[in-house]
Amino acid sequence: MTALQAFWGYYVRWSAKWPGAAALLSFLPLILLWAFIVWLEIFPRVFLPGPLEVLGKAWELLYKGILLDYLGDSVVRLSVGAAAGMALAIPLGILIGLNKRAYEVSWPVLLFFQAIGDIAWLPILLIWFGFGLTTMTFVIVYTVLFPVVLNTVLGIRSVKPELVRAAQSLGASRPRILFEVILPGALPNIITGLRNGLGYGWRALIAAEIIVGTSGIGFLMFDARRAGSVEEIVVGMIVLGLLWYIVDSWILAPVERATGQRWGLVTS
Repeated sequence: MTALQAFWGYYVRWSAKWPGAAALLSFLPLILLWAFIVWLEIFPRVFLPGPLEVLGKAWELLYKGILLDYLGDSVVRLSVGAAAGMALAIPLGILIGLNKRAYEVSWPVLLFFQAIGDIAWLPILLIWFGFGLTTMTFVIVYTVLFPVVLNTVLGIRSVKPELVRAAQSLGASRPRILFEVILPGALPNIITGLRNGLGYGWRALIAAEIIVGTSGIGFLMFDARRAGSVEEIVVGMIVLGLLWYIVDSWILAPVERATGQRWGLVTS
């Protein structure tokens, strides 16, 4: 057995045990290509710093406490906005999904406002609320709301009528039908909506921090442009990507997969 075969066997066993962590190795060729381009000096270092320079800047920001503080601010804002958005979206989606008249009236309105991007609201929000947490929270809530509502409605309406009639024939009350038949059947769609909504909300938060923030990862990146610190901007980009990859791959995707396996018999 060659050293390459031994390494590959070890990698396969390790990736089976830690699929999310092993997937991070897929970034290794990208990092090597990045380092190679920098080594060729195609672009000046001030425009394209190397991986070691970016790593050094990340360590400097960590040592000073700036990176963790700003990251904490961003995570708290996303958590508050996403929680508020989900608290509004899921009950609203259930209501619309259960009521045919509400669906007919509200569905075009939902599609209309979903098409209006969150950034399009920023000018008027700045007039209403100014530069502050309220503006950023509104943007996150708005961005999270529509994917969750739309997927919840689709999930509710995808439950087969035969299952509802079967529960009714067994004497189940309306609350029991809702909580034991309809919601479990809609759960895969709801989880998908939550996953998409959080992803959109994360991007909306960074955009809002760039424009109206005084802290956070988005502000860190935007503020770095005044000093011409490309390293700091790249650090922010890497933190954004890695954090969302970890949350999506290690938390949201397994929950979505487990939910689909548990309730996957109900399909659209």
